[in-house]
Amino acid sequence: MAKPNRKHRAAKQRAQQSDAEFWAALGVPEDRQPTAAEFGNAIMTAAMQSAQSGAQSKTARGDAAIAKRFGTLFAGAGPLAAEVEHGAQLAGQRIIARVFENGWLPGDVAEAARRRLDTFGIGFTTDAMPAYMRPFAPATIDETWLIQLGELNAEVWWTDSSSYLSQWSAKHMLTPVEALTTVIEALALLILLPKMELIRPLPGTARPVADIPHHVDEKVLGRVRGLLAKAESTSFPEEAEALSAKAQELMTKYALDRVLVDADSAVPDLPGARRIWLDTPYTDAKALLIDVVANANRSRAIFFAEWGFVTIVGDEADLDAVELLSTSLLVQATRAMIASGDAATDEARSRVYRKAFLVAYATRIGERLAAATAATIAESVAPERLLPVLASHQIVVDTAFDNLFPQARSRGIAIRSAEGWDAGRAAANHARLDSRRPLDR
Repeated sequence: MAKPNRKHRAAKQRAQQSDAEFWAALGVPEDRQPTAAEFGNAIMTAAMQSAQSGAQSKTARGDAAIAKRFGTLFAGAGPLAAEVEHGAQLAGQRIIARVFENGWLPGDVAEAARRRLDTFGIGFTTDAMPAYMRPFAPATIDETWLIQLGELNAEVWWTDSSSYLSQWSAKHMLTPVEALTTVIEALALLILLPKMELIRPLPGTARPVADIPHHVDEKVLGRVRGLLAKAESTSFPEEAEALSAKAQELMTKYALDRVLVDADSAVPDLPGARRIWLDTPYTDAKALLIDVVANANRSRAIFFAEWGFVTIVGDEADLDAVELLSTSLLVQATRAMIASGDAATDEARSRVYRKAFLVAYATRIGERLAAATAATIAESVAPERLLPVLASHQIVVDTAFDNLFPQARSRGIAIRSAEGWDAGRAAANHARLDSRRPLDR
Protein backbone atom coordinates (compact mmCIF):
# COMPACT_ATOMS: atom_id res chain seq x y z
CA MET A 1 0.00 0.00 0.00
CA ALA A 2 2.97 2.32 0.49
CA LYS A 3 3.67 2.79 -3.22
CA PRO A 4 0.10 3.84 -4.21
CA ASN A 5 -0.04 6.20 -1.24
CA ARG A 6 3.21 7.85 -2.33
CA LYS A 7 1.81 8.29 -5.85
CA HIS A 8 -1.39 9.78 -4.44
CA ARG A 9 0.55 12.23 -2.24
CA ALA A 10 2.80 13.19 -5.17
CA ALA A 11 -0.18 13.86 -7.42
CA LYS A 12 -1.86 15.90 -4.69
CA GLN A 13 1.34 17.90 -4.17
CA ARG A 14 1.58 18.62 -7.92
CA ALA A 15 -2.04 19.81 -7.96
CA GLN A 16 -1.38 22.06 -4.98
CA GLN A 17 1.63 23.53 -6.72
CA SER A 18 -0.43 24.06 -9.85
CA ASP A 19 -3.15 25.78 -7.82
CA ALA A 20 -0.59 28.09 -6.22
CA GLU A 21 0.76 28.95 -9.67
CA PHE A 22 -2.79 29.63 -10.86
CA TRP A 23 -3.43 32.20 -8.15
CA ALA A 24 0.03 33.72 -8.58
CA ALA A 25 -0.66 34.22 -12.30
CA LEU A 26 -3.77 36.19 -11.33
CA GLY A 27 -1.75 38.37 -8.96
CA VAL A 28 -3.22 36.92 -5.76
CA PRO A 29 -0.65 36.42 -2.94
CA GLU A 30 -0.63 33.00 -1.34
CA ASP A 31 -1.12 34.44 2.15
CA ARG A 32 -4.31 36.36 1.34
CA GLN A 33 -7.95 35.40 0.63
CA PRO A 34 -8.94 36.54 -2.89
CA THR A 35 -11.47 39.35 -3.14
CA ALA A 36 -14.82 38.93 -4.91
CA ALA A 37 -13.43 40.61 -8.03
CA GLU A 38 -10.41 38.29 -7.99
CA PHE A 39 -12.63 35.25 -7.57
CA GLY A 40 -14.68 36.52 -10.51
CA ASN A 41 -11.54 36.76 -12.65
CA ALA A 42 -10.44 33.33 -11.46
CA ILE A 43 -13.78 31.74 -12.37
CA MET A 44 -13.69 33.34 -15.82
CA THR A 45 -10.12 32.10 -16.30
CA ALA A 46 -11.15 28.59 -15.26
CA ALA A 47 -14.06 28.69 -17.68
CA MET A 48 -11.73 29.89 -20.44
CA GLN A 49 -9.35 26.98 -19.80
CA SER A 50 -12.27 24.56 -19.85
CA ALA A 51 -13.56 26.10 -23.10
CA GLN A 52 -10.13 25.99 -24.76
CA SER A 53 -9.68 22.33 -23.85
CA GLY A 54 -13.14 21.55 -25.18
CA ALA A 55 -12.42 23.42 -28.41
CA GLN A 56 -9.24 21.40 -28.92
CA SER A 57 -11.35 18.26 -28.61
CA LYS A 58 -13.67 19.72 -31.26
CA THR A 59 -16.67 19.68 -28.94
CA ALA A 60 -18.97 22.66 -28.47
CA ARG A 61 -18.74 22.41 -24.68
CA GLY A 62 -16.11 22.79 -22.03
CA ASP A 63 -13.85 20.19 -20.44
CA ALA A 64 -15.73 18.62 -17.51
CA ALA A 65 -12.55 17.49 -15.75
CA ILE A 66 -11.10 21.00 -15.75
CA ALA A 67 -14.41 22.43 -14.53
CA LYS A 68 -14.49 19.96 -11.63
CA ARG A 69 -10.89 20.64 -10.70
CA PHE A 70 -11.47 24.38 -10.40
CA GLY A 71 -14.88 23.88 -8.79
CA THR A 72 -13.11 21.93 -6.04
CA LEU A 73 -10.40 24.57 -5.74
CA PHE A 74 -12.80 27.50 -5.41
CA ALA A 75 -15.22 25.71 -3.08
CA GLY A 76 -12.62 25.06 -0.39
CA ALA A 77 -13.28 22.81 2.58
CA GLY A 78 -16.34 24.45 4.13
CA PRO A 79 -19.34 26.57 3.15
CA LEU A 80 -18.81 28.91 0.22
CA ALA A 81 -17.19 32.19 1.15
CA ALA A 82 -19.18 35.31 0.35
CA GLU A 83 -16.36 36.42 -1.97
CA VAL A 84 -16.72 33.21 -4.00
CA GLU A 85 -20.48 33.61 -4.32
CA HIS A 86 -20.19 37.23 -5.36
CA GLY A 87 -17.34 36.39 -7.72
CA ALA A 88 -19.41 33.74 -9.48
CA GLN A 89 -22.19 36.27 -9.99
CA LEU A 90 -19.74 38.85 -11.37
CA ALA A 91 -18.24 36.30 -13.77
CA GLY A 92 -21.66 35.22 -14.99
CA GLN A 93 -22.80 38.76 -15.68
CA ARG A 94 -19.62 39.76 -17.51
CA ILE A 95 -19.73 36.73 -19.79
CA ILE A 96 -23.48 36.87 -20.53
CA ALA A 97 -23.10 40.57 -21.39
CA ARG A 98 -20.39 39.71 -23.91
CA VAL A 99 -22.57 36.94 -25.39
CA PHE A 100 -25.42 39.40 -25.97
CA GLU A 101 -23.04 41.97 -27.45
CA ASN A 102 -21.93 39.22 -29.85
CA GLY A 103 -25.45 38.96 -31.28
CA TRP A 104 -27.05 36.17 -29.24
CA LEU A 105 -30.62 36.60 -28.03
CA PRO A 106 -32.14 34.99 -24.91
CA GLY A 107 -33.87 32.30 -26.96
CA ASP A 108 -30.61 31.48 -28.75
CA VAL A 109 -28.69 31.13 -25.48
CA ALA A 110 -31.42 28.86 -24.11
CA GLU A 111 -31.31 26.64 -27.22
CA ALA A 112 -27.52 26.31 -27.07
CA ALA A 113 -27.71 25.45 -23.36
CA ARG A 114 -30.49 22.91 -23.94
CA ARG A 115 -28.31 21.06 -26.43
CA ARG A 116 -25.06 21.03 -24.45
CA LEU A 117 -25.66 21.46 -20.71
CA ASP A 118 -27.40 19.48 -17.98
CA THR A 119 -30.47 20.68 -16.11
CA PHE A 120 -28.43 22.66 -13.58
CA GLY A 121 -26.34 24.38 -16.24
CA ILE A 122 -29.48 25.30 -18.15
CA GLY A 123 -30.94 26.80 -14.98
CA PHE A 124 -27.85 28.89 -14.31
CA THR A 125 -27.70 30.32 -17.84
CA THR A 126 -31.44 31.03 -17.76
CA ASP A 127 -31.13 32.94 -14.48
CA ALA A 128 -28.16 34.95 -15.77
CA MET A 129 -30.36 36.59 -18.41
CA PRO A 130 -33.00 38.34 -16.24
CA ALA A 131 -30.22 39.32 -13.86
CA TYR A 132 -28.50 41.06 -16.77
CA MET A 133 -31.76 42.84 -17.66
CA ARG A 134 -32.41 44.34 -14.22
CA PRO A 135 -30.65 47.72 -14.72
CA PHE A 136 -32.49 48.58 -17.95
CA ALA A 137 -35.70 50.59 -18.13
CA PRO A 138 -38.52 48.57 -19.78
CA ALA A 139 -39.02 51.25 -22.44
CA THR A 140 -35.45 50.69 -23.67
CA ILE A 141 -35.78 46.91 -24.04
CA ASP A 142 -36.62 45.48 -27.47
CA GLU A 143 -39.90 43.60 -27.71
CA THR A 144 -38.15 40.42 -28.89
CA TRP A 145 -36.13 40.23 -25.67
CA LEU A 146 -39.23 40.54 -23.52
CA ILE A 147 -41.11 37.91 -25.53
CA GLN A 148 -38.26 35.40 -25.43
CA LEU A 149 -37.61 35.87 -21.72
CA GLY A 150 -41.33 35.39 -21.11
CA GLU A 151 -41.38 32.17 -23.12
CA LEU A 152 -38.44 30.90 -21.06
CA ASN A 153 -40.14 31.92 -17.77
CA ALA A 154 -36.84 33.67 -17.05
CA GLU A 155 -37.33 35.99 -14.11
CA VAL A 156 -35.56 37.10 -10.96
CA TRP A 157 -36.96 34.56 -8.50
CA TRP A 158 -34.24 34.98 -5.85
CA THR A 159 -34.26 37.64 -3.13
CA ASP A 160 -31.64 40.14 -2.01
CA SER A 161 -31.48 38.63 1.47
CA SER A 162 -28.53 36.41 0.48
CA SER A 163 -26.41 35.73 -2.59
CA TYR A 164 -27.94 34.28 -5.74
CA LEU A 165 -25.50 31.35 -5.78
CA SER A 166 -26.39 30.23 -2.27
CA GLN A 167 -30.13 30.37 -3.03
CA TRP A 168 -29.66 28.62 -6.39
CA SER A 169 -27.51 25.88 -4.81
CA ALA A 170 -30.09 25.30 -2.08
CA LYS A 171 -32.92 25.23 -4.64
CA HIS A 172 -31.22 22.45 -6.60
CA MET A 173 -29.62 20.76 -3.56
CA LEU A 174 -26.09 21.13 -4.92
CA THR A 175 -22.93 20.90 -2.86
CA PRO A 176 -20.50 23.83 -3.12
CA VAL A 177 -18.24 21.83 -5.44
CA GLU A 178 -21.17 20.80 -7.64
CA ALA A 179 -22.48 24.35 -7.81
CA LEU A 180 -19.16 25.90 -8.82
CA THR A 181 -18.42 23.09 -11.27
CA THR A 182 -21.77 23.75 -12.93
CA VAL A 183 -21.06 27.49 -13.08
CA ILE A 184 -17.72 26.88 -14.79
CA GLU A 185 -19.25 24.41 -17.27
CA ALA A 186 -22.04 26.86 -18.15
CA LEU A 187 -19.64 29.77 -18.56
CA ALA A 188 -17.34 27.64 -20.73
CA LEU A 189 -20.22 27.02 -23.12
CA LEU A 190 -21.05 30.73 -23.23
CA ILE A 191 -17.40 31.52 -24.01
CA LEU A 192 -17.51 29.05 -26.92
CA LEU A 193 -20.54 30.70 -28.53
CA PRO A 194 -19.33 32.36 -31.76
CA LYS A 195 -19.82 36.00 -32.65
CA MET A 196 -23.01 36.48 -34.67
CA GLU A 197 -24.85 39.30 -36.37
CA LEU A 198 -26.69 41.72 -34.07
CA ILE A 199 -30.24 41.31 -35.37
CA ARG A 200 -32.07 43.06 -32.51
CA PRO A 201 -31.01 46.13 -30.49
CA LEU A 202 -29.37 45.50 -27.14
CA PRO A 203 -31.26 46.39 -23.93
CA GLY A 204 -30.88 50.09 -23.25
CA THR A 205 -30.75 50.97 -26.96
CA ALA A 206 -34.20 49.96 -28.24
CA ARG A 207 -36.39 52.52 -30.03
CA PRO A 208 -39.74 53.64 -28.66
CA VAL A 209 -42.56 51.15 -29.28
CA ALA A 210 -44.27 53.47 -31.76
CA ASP A 211 -41.25 53.25 -34.09
CA ILE A 212 -41.01 49.46 -34.11
CA PRO A 213 -42.05 47.91 -37.48
CA HIS A 214 -45.51 46.37 -37.19
CA HIS A 215 -46.28 42.67 -37.10
CA VAL A 216 -49.14 40.78 -38.70
CA ASP A 217 -52.59 41.74 -37.43
CA GLU A 218 -53.50 39.45 -34.52
CA LYS A 219 -56.82 38.53 -36.12
CA VAL A 220 -55.02 37.32 -39.23
CA LEU A 221 -52.51 35.42 -37.11
CA GLY A 222 -55.33 33.81 -35.18
CA ARG A 223 -56.96 32.53 -38.36
CA VAL A 224 -53.63 31.27 -39.70
CA ARG A 225 -52.81 29.48 -36.45
CA GLY A 226 -56.23 27.84 -36.50
CA LEU A 227 -55.75 26.57 -40.05
CA LEU A 228 -52.28 25.23 -39.31
CA ALA A 229 -53.41 23.56 -36.08
CA LYS A 230 -56.06 21.69 -38.06
CA ALA A 231 -53.47 20.76 -40.69
CA GLU A 232 -51.19 19.29 -38.03
CA SER A 233 -53.98 17.34 -36.34
CA THR A 234 -55.60 15.70 -39.36
CA SER A 235 -54.50 12.23 -40.51
CA PHE A 236 -55.47 12.96 -44.12
CA PRO A 237 -52.57 14.38 -46.19
CA GLU A 238 -54.89 16.03 -48.74
CA GLU A 239 -56.75 17.90 -46.00
CA ALA A 240 -53.50 18.97 -44.34
CA GLU A 241 -52.18 20.36 -47.62
CA ALA A 242 -55.42 22.22 -48.34
CA LEU A 243 -55.41 23.80 -44.88
CA SER A 244 -51.75 24.79 -45.16
CA ALA A 245 -52.42 26.23 -48.60
CA LYS A 246 -55.27 28.31 -47.24
CA ALA A 247 -53.00 29.63 -44.50
CA GLN A 248 -50.36 30.64 -47.06
CA GLU A 249 -53.00 32.24 -49.26
CA LEU A 250 -54.36 34.27 -46.35
CA MET A 251 -50.88 35.44 -45.31
CA THR A 252 -49.98 36.36 -48.89
CA LYS A 253 -53.14 38.40 -49.45
CA TYR A 254 -52.57 40.25 -46.20
CA ALA A 255 -48.90 40.86 -47.06
CA LEU A 256 -49.68 42.20 -50.54
CA ASP A 257 -52.21 44.65 -49.14
CA ARG A 258 -49.65 45.76 -46.57
CA VAL A 259 -46.91 46.17 -49.19
CA LEU A 260 -49.10 48.58 -51.17
CA VAL A 261 -49.94 50.56 -48.02
CA ASP A 262 -46.28 50.75 -47.02
CA ALA A 263 -45.34 51.91 -50.52
CA ASP A 264 -47.44 55.03 -49.92
CA SER A 265 -45.97 55.57 -46.46
CA ALA A 266 -43.23 58.08 -45.84
CA VAL A 267 -41.56 55.63 -43.41
CA PRO A 268 -41.09 52.17 -44.99
CA ASP A 269 -41.22 48.99 -42.94
CA LEU A 270 -37.53 48.09 -42.79
CA PRO A 271 -36.39 44.45 -42.79
CA GLY A 272 -35.75 42.60 -39.57
CA ALA A 273 -34.22 39.23 -38.77
CA ARG A 274 -35.11 36.18 -36.72
CA ARG A 275 -33.56 32.81 -35.85
CA ILE A 276 -35.31 29.44 -35.99
CA TRP A 277 -33.58 26.55 -34.21
CA LEU A 278 -33.86 23.01 -35.58
CA ASP A 279 -33.69 19.67 -33.81
CA THR A 280 -31.57 16.85 -35.17
CA PRO A 281 -31.47 14.78 -37.29
CA TYR A 282 -31.60 16.01 -40.91
CA THR A 283 -31.16 19.68 -39.98
CA ASP A 284 -29.92 20.57 -43.48
CA ALA A 285 -33.07 19.15 -45.07
CA LYS A 286 -35.25 20.94 -42.51
CA ALA A 287 -33.35 24.16 -43.18
CA LEU A 288 -34.19 23.78 -46.88
CA LEU A 289 -37.88 23.66 -46.01
CA ILE A 290 -37.57 26.94 -44.09
CA ASP A 291 -35.66 28.44 -47.01
CA VAL A 292 -38.42 27.71 -49.54
CA VAL A 293 -41.07 29.08 -47.17
CA ALA A 294 -38.96 32.22 -46.71
CA ASN A 295 -38.61 32.68 -50.47
CA ALA A 296 -42.37 32.36 -50.93
CA ASN A 297 -42.89 35.05 -48.30
CA ARG A 298 -40.49 37.69 -49.68
CA SER A 299 -37.69 36.81 -47.23
CA ARG A 300 -34.17 35.33 -47.29
CA ALA A 301 -32.73 32.54 -45.15
CA ILE A 302 -29.27 31.28 -44.21
CA PHE A 303 -28.41 28.04 -42.37
CA PHE A 304 -25.74 27.75 -39.64
CA ALA A 305 -25.04 24.04 -39.67
CA GLU A 306 -22.66 23.85 -36.68
CA TRP A 307 -25.27 25.17 -34.26
CA GLY A 308 -28.41 24.04 -36.09
CA PHE A 309 -30.38 27.23 -36.69
CA VAL A 310 -31.65 29.27 -39.63
CA THR A 311 -31.63 33.08 -39.71
CA ILE A 312 -34.38 34.64 -41.82
CA VAL A 313 -34.37 38.26 -43.01
CA GLY A 314 -37.50 40.14 -44.07
CA ASP A 315 -40.26 42.43 -42.89
CA GLU A 316 -41.51 41.59 -39.41
CA ALA A 317 -44.93 40.56 -40.71
CA ASP A 318 -43.35 38.28 -43.31
CA LEU A 319 -41.09 36.77 -40.64
CA ASP A 320 -44.19 35.93 -38.60
CA ALA A 321 -45.61 34.15 -41.64
CA VAL A 322 -42.40 32.23 -42.31
CA GLU A 323 -42.09 31.11 -38.70
CA LEU A 324 -45.70 29.99 -38.44
CA LEU A 325 -45.87 28.12 -41.73
CA SER A 326 -42.43 26.52 -41.63
CA THR A 327 -42.96 25.28 -38.07
CA SER A 328 -46.22 23.65 -39.10
CA LEU A 329 -44.77 22.17 -42.29
CA LEU A 330 -41.88 20.66 -40.35
CA VAL A 331 -44.41 18.82 -38.19
CA GLN A 332 -46.35 17.67 -41.23
CA ALA A 333 -43.21 16.62 -43.15
CA THR A 334 -41.90 14.57 -40.24
CA ARG A 335 -45.24 12.86 -39.80
CA ALA A 336 -45.46 12.08 -43.54
CA MET A 337 -41.88 10.76 -43.53
CA ILE A 338 -42.56 8.38 -40.63
CA ALA A 339 -45.84 7.20 -42.21
CA SER A 340 -44.04 6.56 -45.49
CA GLY A 341 -41.44 4.45 -43.73
CA ASP A 342 -44.06 2.38 -41.92
CA ALA A 343 -45.79 1.47 -45.16
CA ALA A 344 -42.85 0.89 -47.49
CA THR A 345 -39.63 -1.12 -47.89
CA ASP A 346 -36.75 -1.55 -45.47
CA GLU A 347 -34.95 1.28 -47.24
CA ALA A 348 -37.76 3.62 -46.16
CA ARG A 349 -36.55 3.32 -42.58
CA SER A 350 -32.95 4.25 -43.42
CA ARG A 351 -31.33 7.64 -42.87
CA VAL A 352 -30.57 8.17 -46.56
CA TYR A 353 -34.23 7.55 -47.44
CA ARG A 354 -35.55 9.90 -44.78
CA LYS A 355 -33.16 12.68 -45.68
CA ALA A 356 -34.05 12.33 -49.38
CA PHE A 357 -37.73 12.34 -48.43
CA LEU A 358 -37.44 15.62 -46.52
CA VAL A 359 -35.37 17.31 -49.25
CA ALA A 360 -37.88 16.26 -51.92
CA TYR A 361 -40.76 17.37 -49.71
CA ALA A 362 -39.20 20.77 -49.21
CA THR A 363 -38.42 21.16 -52.91
CA ARG A 364 -41.97 20.35 -53.98
CA ILE A 365 -43.50 22.53 -51.26
CA GLY A 366 -41.34 25.38 -52.53
CA GLU A 367 -42.69 24.92 -56.05
CA ARG A 368 -46.26 24.91 -54.85
CA LEU A 369 -45.83 27.89 -52.54
CA ALA A 370 -44.26 29.85 -55.40
CA ALA A 371 -47.21 28.95 -57.62
CA ALA A 372 -49.65 30.01 -54.92
CA THR A 373 -47.92 33.36 -54.47
CA ALA A 374 -47.83 34.00 -58.21
CA ALA A 375 -51.52 33.21 -58.55
CA THR A 376 -52.44 35.46 -55.62
CA ILE A 377 -50.51 38.33 -57.20
CA ALA A 378 -52.22 37.73 -60.56
CA GLU A 379 -55.65 37.80 -58.90
CA SER A 380 -54.92 40.99 -56.93
CA VAL A 381 -56.85 44.16 -57.71
CA ALA A 382 -53.81 45.98 -59.13
CA PRO A 383 -51.10 43.54 -60.25
CA GLU A 384 -49.52 46.11 -62.59
CA ARG A 385 -48.90 48.39 -59.57
CA LEU A 386 -48.00 45.57 -57.22
CA LEU A 387 -45.15 44.02 -59.24
CA PRO A 388 -42.78 47.04 -59.20
CA VAL A 389 -43.52 47.60 -55.52
CA LEU A 390 -42.63 43.95 -54.78
CA ALA A 391 -39.47 44.26 -56.86
CA SER A 392 -38.43 47.33 -54.87
CA HIS A 393 -39.29 45.55 -51.63
CA GLN A 394 -37.12 42.56 -52.64
CA ILE A 395 -34.16 44.83 -53.29
CA VAL A 396 -34.44 46.24 -49.78
CA VAL A 397 -34.58 42.73 -48.26
CA ASP A 398 -31.66 41.50 -50.40
CA THR A 399 -29.58 44.51 -49.41
CA ALA A 400 -30.27 43.95 -45.71
CA PHE A 401 -29.40 40.25 -46.09
CA ASP A 402 -26.15 40.99 -47.93
CA ASN A 403 -25.16 43.54 -45.29
CA LEU A 404 -25.70 41.01 -42.51
CA PHE A 405 -24.11 38.07 -44.34
CA PRO A 406 -21.65 39.41 -46.92
CA GLN A 407 -19.85 36.05 -47.15
CA ALA A 408 -22.92 33.82 -47.47
CA ARG A 409 -22.51 30.91 -49.87
CA SER A 410 -24.93 28.47 -51.47
CA ARG A 411 -24.37 24.76 -50.94
CA GLY A 412 -26.18 21.67 -52.16
CA ILE A 413 -27.50 18.64 -50.29
CA ALA A 414 -26.48 15.15 -51.42
CA ILE A 415 -29.39 12.79 -52.15
CA ARG A 416 -28.67 9.05 -52.08
CA SER A 417 -32.16 7.52 -52.21
CA ALA A 418 -34.31 7.81 -55.33
CA GLU A 419 -37.09 6.02 -53.48
CA GLY A 420 -37.04 8.59 -50.71
CA TRP A 421 -37.02 11.44 -53.24
CA ASP A 422 -40.07 10.08 -55.08
CA ALA A 423 -41.96 9.47 -51.85
CA GLY A 424 -41.17 12.96 -50.57
CA ARG A 425 -42.47 14.67 -53.70
CA ALA A 426 -45.58 12.52 -53.63
CA ALA A 427 -46.25 13.44 -50.01
CA ALA A 428 -46.07 17.15 -50.93
CA ASN A 429 -48.18 16.79 -54.06
CA HIS A 430 -51.47 15.09 -53.13
CA ALA A 431 -53.96 17.77 -54.02
CA ARG A 432 -55.08 18.98 -57.44
CA LEU A 433 -54.14 22.41 -58.70
CA ASP A 434 -56.78 24.64 -60.22
CA SER A 435 -57.10 28.28 -61.18
CA ARG A 436 -58.90 29.32 -58.00
CA ARG A 437 -56.63 27.60 -55.49
CA PRO A 438 -53.21 26.92 -57.02
CA LEU A 439 -51.98 25.28 -53.83
CA ASP A 440 -55.02 23.29 -52.70
CA ARG A 441 -53.24 20.73 -50.59
